[in-house]
Amino acid sequence: QKMSPSLPATINIREPRWDQSTFQGRAKHFFMVTDPRNLLLSGAALEEARRVVEDYRAGMVPPGLTEDQLWRAKYIYDSAFHPDTGEKMLLIGRMSAQVPMNMTITGCMLTFYRTTPAVLFWQWVNQSFNAIVNYTNRSGDAPITPSQLGTAYVSATTGAVVTALGLKSLTKHLPAIIGRYVPFAAVAAANCINIPLMRQRELKLGIPVTDENGNRLGESTAAAQKAIFQVVVSRIGMAVPAMAIPPVIMNALEKRPFLKRYPYLNAPLQVGLVGLCLVFATPLCCALFPQKSSMPVSHLEPEVQAQIREKDPQLETIYFNKGL
Repeated sequence: QKMSPSLPATINIREPRWDQSTFQGRAKHFFMVTDPRNLLLSGAALEEARRVVEDYRAGMVPPGLTEDQLWRAKYIYDSAFHPDTGEKMLLIGRMSAQVPMNMTITGCMLTFYRTTPAVLFWQWVNQSFNAIVNYTNRSGDAPITPSQLGTAYVSATTGAVVTALGLKSLTKHLPAIIGRYVPFAAVAAANCINIPLMRQRELKLGIPVTDENGNRLGESTAAAQKAIFQVVVSRIGMAVPAMAIPPVIMNALEKRPFLKRYPYLNAPLQVGLVGLCLVFATPLCCALFPQKSSMPVSHLEPEVQAQIREKDPQLETIYFNKGL
C-alpha cells in the first residue's frame, strides 16, 4: 500500500463543496447541513472536525487526510459552529436539529389542533423553538440584545396564537379538513413576524456586504431586507409540504377502522409523515436562494453606493450572507 500523496492546501473550504449558483448544488449542500445524524456526534468528534478545518485553513495538512475526510470535517464543523462568530451553537438551534424538532412540533400541532389550550400550547412551543433557531443562525457578528429577543419572541408568539385561534373559530362551520390547515396558516403568519423582528437590528443598521472575494465594503439595510425576505419565503416553503400533505393522508386514515381501533397511533403517524416531508422540504427550501446572496450595487441605499463607488468604481455586484 503506497502512502497517498498529501492533499494540496488550496481547496477552498470556506465555500460549499458544490456549485452554489445551481439549485442542485445548493440542495446537495443543504442535505449535508441539515443531516440530523450530525446531532449524534460527540463533543470530541466536533472538536476533531474543528481542529482539521482550522489546521487546514492555516495551511497545515495532516498526512493521509483525504479530500472526502476534509469535506466531511468541514460539514461537521459548519453544522455545529457559527460561521461568523465561530462559537459552538446551541444543540436545538442547529440546522441539523431542524428535522427532528420540527417533525415533533409540527406533528403535535397537526394532531392536537381541536382544543384551544392545545393550540395555545403547541403554537407557543413552536415559536419558542423558532426564536432559538433564529437567534442561533443570525447573520453577521451582530449581537442581539435580550430586550430585542424578548420583543420578537412575544410578538411572534402572540401573532401565531391570535392567527390560530382566529382561524379556528372561523372554521367551525367548514369541512373538517379545512380545520386541519389552521396550524399552517398560523405558522406562516408567525414566520412573517418572527424573522424580521428577530433580525430587526439588521433592518435598522444593515448587514455586512462584501465584494466577490469577501472584502467588507460596508453595511446595507437594503441587503438586509432582501436577506430577510428570502429567509421568510424559504421558511414558509419548508412548512408547506409538512403541513399540507399529512392532513390529507390523516383525514383519509381516520375514516378507516384501523385508526379507530388504535387511536393512540394518531400522533406517531402524524409525526412520522411530517418527518418524511421535512427530510426533503428542509434542505430543498433552504436551497431556494443562494446562501451567499447578491444584488446590484445600484439597488443599495445611495449613501452605501457612494461609499462603495469610492473604494471600487467598477464594482457592479455585492454579496452578503442571507442567514438561514
